[in-house]
Formats: sequence, structure tokens, C-alpha cells
Amino acid sequence: MYPETSAIEMTEQTERYDPKAIEAKWQRVWEDERASAVANPESSGDPTPKSYVLEQLPYPSGSLHMGHMLPFTIGDVATHFRRRNGFRVLHPMGFDAFGLPAENAAIRAGGHPREITERNIEAIRRSMRRIGWWIDWSRELSTHEPAYYRWQQWQFLRFLERGLAYRRGAPVKWCPNDQTVVANEQVLADGSCERCGTQVESRLMEQWFFRITDYAQALLDDLETVDWPESIKARQRNWIGRSEGAEVGFRIAEWEEDVPVFTTRPDTLYGATFFVLAPEHELVARIDSEEVREYVRRAAAKKTAERAAAVEKTGVFTGLHAINPVNDERIPVYVADYVLTDYGTGAIMAVPAHDRRDFDFARAFDLPIRQVVKPVDRDVDETEPYTEHTESEVLVNSGEVDGLAAPEGGRRLVERLERDGSGRFAVNFRLRDWGFSRQRYWGCPIPVVYCDDCGIVPIPDRELPVVLPEVDDYKPRGRPPLAQAEEWVNVACPACGGPARRETETMDTFVDSSWYFLRYCDAENDTAPFDRGLVDYWNPVDLYIGGVDHATMHMIYARFWVKVLNDLGLVGFREPFASFYSNGWVTIGKTKISKRSGAFVGPDEFVERYGADAVRLCILFLGPADQDMEWTEEAADGMARFVRRLWRVVNDVAEGAPHGEPAGGPLARKAHETIAKATDDIGRRFAFNTAISAVMELVNELSRDRTGPDARFAAETAVSLIQPYAPHVAEELWEVLGRERLWEEPWPAADPAMLERETFEMAVLVNGRLRDRLVVPSSISEQEMIERALESPKALAHIDGKTVQQRIPVPGKLVNIVVV
Repeated sequence: MYPETSAIEMTEQTERYDPKAIEAKWQRVWEDERASAVANPESSGDPTPKSYVLEQLPYPSGSLHMGHMLPFTIGDVATHFRRRNGFRVLHPMGFDAFGLPAENAAIRAGGHPREITERNIEAIRRSMRRIGWWIDWSRELSTHEPAYYRWQQWQFLRFLERGLAYRRGAPVKWCPNDQTVVANEQVLADGSCERCGTQVESRLMEQWFFRITDYAQALLDDLETVDWPESIKARQRNWIGRSEGAEVGFRIAEWEEDVPVFTTRPDTLYGATFFVLAPEHELVARIDSEEVREYVRRAAAKKTAERAAAVEKTGVFTGLHAINPVNDERIPVYVADYVLTDYGTGAIMAVPAHDRRDFDFARAFDLPIRQVVKPVDRDVDETEPYTEHTESEVLVNSGEVDGLAAPEGGRRLVERLERDGSGRFAVNFRLRDWGFSRQRYWGCPIPVVYCDDCGIVPIPDRELPVVLPEVDDYKPRGRPPLAQAEEWVNVACPACGGPARRETETMDTFVDSSWYFLRYCDAENDTAPFDRGLVDYWNPVDLYIGGVDHATMHMIYARFWVKVLNDLGLVGFREPFASFYSNGWVTIGKTKISKRSGAFVGPDEFVERYGADAVRLCILFLGPADQDMEWTEEAADGMARFVRRLWRVVNDVAEGAPHGEPAGGPLARKAHETIAKATDDIGRRFAFNTAISAVMELVNELSRDRTGPDARFAAETAVSLIQPYAPHVAEELWEVLGRERLWEEPWPAADPAMLERETFEMAVLVNGRLRDRLVVPSSISEQEMIERALESPKALAHIDGKTVQQRIPVPGKLVNIVVV
């Protein structure tokens, strides 16, 4: 008990609910007692079950908004629920502080990224504390702190030693005005830079990559081991994109070089009548043609999705020819933007008779169209591409495999190419190696130097971290901003002692967020990134919460990172997130609340007006948490009224209801039913809104009998069950009821005997539509349920003159009568 903070007299409490005073009081209590902190186990044999609850790492590129309220409140409810069910729960918090969002925020604000970022972090932390989320702040981290990125650099060096980090040339989208690389999502629909409006171009630049493709099959296979929504797994499967087919080499006649092509239909090789390179293909930069260069610049301005969906096909002839290895035919080579580098090799053999995009291109450029596949029993319209392939197709116009079934003919062609050394059976993945270097200032420095004699040389572990230096101007100027820090850049080579230059690019923020959940387990370790025993105890994360927008890149990258660490012997598990809950979007005026959309609504103003508990309850009451929901002022006001009603009812019970065990009447029965429903809704179904509804129903029943023998038990039940959602008012009301420390109380358990009812309300449906409700004995048989349903006058009115086809009873619930 804290008498100095609970001096409000009972009569005053009953008259007035003051959320500001109550919430400040309990936040102070929890902080003084470090109530939300969780200790690591003292030994590996600790019998306490653990649960690691985590929301995706937030960007501190602005202040907290209502879109954040949803995932963090879900995590908080899960944390309270699991703690009170006997789990040791880890629920930490940190900040994804490096990267483009934070740097752009600093550019807009006119300050240094560190200053702006740390100011935002302080504001977000203050909001989070005011909302009362149950966070172990002792484990807080921020990715821009050297104590964090020191160990990121250390891990990078392990990847480099294993050959999983490398550098090569790759095409990028380049803004000539801002003199910097721009991400695909920063290019507007018209091909202009989001920031300045200049048309974006394509450039070939040296970049750092991780060999994530080495793990493509493992990333695919291990999706079967995690408890994720099937829709999220499907997104990742599509992103990884496994296809079986063949890799075939087409020789560029003028250069005497082979260019590999991946195809899932080697049976159509004889139908290839032209060859297409993507604008980003590495060979395109070698083509000495101003027409090609100008086309590539224009193509780079388009987004990938727009290129793939474009109806009008554009391209340019390169002057080159490719040799088809199955018939030695010379076919023209084009550059066209309908070919993408995110699938296959970035080069295709075009078979216009059997591919819609190739067909449209051939028509646009007056190229030959040769049919090579047809149904066995009929001809097809050759004025359109035949793409409806079946198992019964045969090959035509296909040389030595003419007349064979298409699958068999394709197999024989690949076997022949294997013997000739110009093809092979292959598996292709849409997944590409992860390009992680950025020509930006605000990021983790890459710990290597370039030496003219030694090449790329890693920084020794003892010299880590390579600390990000201060620079006068961090805006892009055609070269990485770090290049201006000449004293920092020019160093001695660790290998030979000669002059060397530091890497001036920085790591992408997706690297920062690929392992932060491991550091939380051992956040103060200054001798290693983490202790393996601790990360193996806490991980994998038992409940990971976040938006679908990070279900591909971030979560695939984190999965890759953990698999590498497992292969290095640094962790004992292969998957980082055992269970994933994908929350919906919070909208206002049907527009997604986010910094990017401009529809920004923060929680602070609503917390100030209604109290944190009402806002927490409201965000989870708007609808199913895995679906989009509309935030409104009216909804917040309505939830505030419920909290005030709960306050009045419980205070009335505390003043007038008798003490002692419940008498076992209807109100006690309702309380046990509510316990059962809330427990199932939160613990199994993640149906957070319906659990709140159940407590509301209990409060309604309680309001009709505030002084009865079961009233105190019902009030305690309502307060206990609402605690994960509204912890401040719940703790205060728990004290009002004469109890202490609700956060330490076990979660209530429903008495099975109290859940058994003598009767239930049976729904009567006709053809699936509700026609009547009947109160029937709980012991009623299925046959008796059907008989009662057929006796219902309301049901008979809809059966009259029709034939009863089926009678479908659902024990304890309903009977559906199907008539025709």
C-alpha cells in the first residue's frame, strides 16, 4: 500500500474518476518497484516457463501515432496475461534509429540526425510510459548507439570470413539532383524522386551484398516449422519464389559470350524468336549505343510493379544477336523494361507464341511468332498466344522432339544441352542476394578498409566499434557523405601498414533490425553480442507482433541472419519468431495512419483527454485486431464512459456488498462464464475485442445487483479480467475492493461446475437464417433438438409447403433445417 499516493477518500473516489491522478500514481509505483523488469534465469534448470513477447522495432523518425497503439497494446495485453498465468515474460523495447527515415526526418527538421533522433526517442519513450505499457526498460537499446552497432560490425566480419558478405557492381536508381541512390518505394508513379521531383535514372554501382540466396531453400522449408498466419507464409513463399526448370546458355554472336537464361518451359526452346535483356542486366552497360543508354535511363524511372503490369511494350534493338543452342538460329537481342531482374537471370528467351508479354512485344516490333506447343487433339488460334498448357500437349516445329509430349520433349532437350555443355536442369529462386550498403551518412559503418596492395581488409575485432564520425554536411552530394571526413577515412591498412581508406558506405537499417531481439536478452554485455545460454533460453520469440508490410523483407532478413548465426554456432535455434501475429492498419477517414501517408493522429491528445486506460481499451475494441479499423473520437469517448461506469459500479459494490465466498447464484455463474470466455479469447483466439465485450456484459449484470451476495466476487472478476487492457484503473479498483498488487495475482480460473447450465438458448435456423430462439434443457438429445425445432411456429411458417431436405443439429447451440 502507498498511503502517500492514495489519500483520496472513498466518497471522493465514488463521485469522481480522475485518470490523470490514478495513472500517474500507478506508473510511479511500478517504476519504484521495477515491476515490469524481468530477470534472466539464474540457471538453465529454472522450471519457470518463459514467454518472449515482442513488437517490431519502431522507427524514431517522428512521434508516436495511433498506428503504433495497436501492436504495442496487443503486446502489452499478452504480456500481462502470460505473466499472470505463471510465465516469466520478456517484453523489451528499443529503437530502429539508423537509416533513411531518421535521416530524412533530420533533413526536414534542419538538424543533425543524432540530435533529431534522440529527441524523438525521448518523446516516444515519454508517450509509452504515459500510456503505461508494461515494458522492461532496463533492456532498452537503440541501433545508433556504438554499444549496439559494435556487435553488428563484429557479426558482419564473421559473415565476411564465411564468404557470406561480398561486393560487386549492381544497378541502382539514382536521383541526379539529390546525387544519391533512392529506394524503389521513393520513386513516384511518374518516375520522379519523391523528395525533389527529378526524374530518376539507372546507374551501375559497386555495392555490398549478403548471400541470402545460399539459404533460399532453408528459408522456404522452415516456414513449415513456425506458427504464422498462412497469408504471411504465402507472402514469403512468393518472395522466395522457387521454380524448377532449366538454365540454358545463349551465345551472343558478336561477343562470343554465353548469357544464361532460366526457363520453366524448356520444351518451348524451338519457339524462341528473339532475346531480351532487362535494362539492369550487367551486359547492357557494355552496349555502345546512345539509344540503348537513353532507353535505360527512362526505364529506370519506372517502378517494378508498373513495368510488370504495363500493357504497351517498349524496348530497343541492341544490334546484337543470340544463338539459340537447340537449332543454332541467330535471333535479335533487345533491351526491354518488361523483363525484370527480380526473377531468373534478367535475360529471357522470348517465345511469343506461348507468352502474352512476349506476344505483345513481338507484335509491337514485327518479330516472328512460331508455335511449338499444341493440344494433342486440336489446333489452336495462332492469332493469339496459346498459354493454356496441359499435360496432354505435344510439340510441333521442334526438330528432333517433334510430336513428343511437351514434358518429355523438354526433358530430352535439356539432357541434350547438358551433353553439349550449354544447359542443365536447375532450380531458380526469385529471391536475390541482399544488397545492404547505402550511400548515406546515418547508418552503421562497414568495418573494412581498401588498400591498394591488400584489397579489402577487415578491421580487427579489437578496434571495434568503427564509430560513425561527425560530419558538417550529411546530405548526399554525389558521393557518400562520410567521404568528406578525410581524417576518419584515411587510415593505415591493418594488414600491411600502408595507406588505406575506410569504407564510406553504411549498412542498411534492415541489418540493424535483423538481430536486435537477440541483444535484448543480454543488453549490457560488453564482451560479446550476447551470451548463447541467454539467447537460447529466451528465443525463439514466442509472440512477434507487427504489420504485414514487414512480413517479407525484414522478417526474411532476420530469418536468414539467425540461420547464419546458428551455422556459426552462436545460437542454438534456426527460426527467430515461433509465432507471428499480424495486426491490421489503424485508419482515420479511411486513410492509413502513418508518417508516410500524412494522416497523423497521436495518442497523447487522447490520453490527455480520456486517460490512457480508455485509449488502450478503445484501440482493441474497435474490431478484430488482425483487421483494419477506423479510429474515431466517438469511439474513444464511448470507451471513456465505460471506464467511468466501471468505476462507479465497483465503488458501489465496495461500499455495499458483503464480504465472503460467493453464494453461487446467477451473478457468480456469469462471472465464471466471463472468466472462461476472456481466457480463451486472449490466450487462444487473440480476440481482444470480444474479451472486452464479455467484461462489459458482466459489468452490466453487476450494475443490477451491486449489493448482492455474489456482487463482490463479480466485481473482483471484472477488475481482474480488465487489468491487461486498463492496468491503472484496475489496480486502483483492486485497492478499493480491499486487495493489493493485482499485477502479482494469478489469472482467475473458471470453475467448470459453474459453467454447466440446466438450460441453454437454442437457435432455430431455416436455410441458414435465424427464425426462432428456444430455451431447452442442457441434457436434450440431438433428436429432441430437431423435434423442438420442427415444432416452432416461427420456423414452420418458413417451412410450409416445402420439402425438408436436411436437419442439422449442433449440440448446445442450434438446429438448421434445410428446405427446398
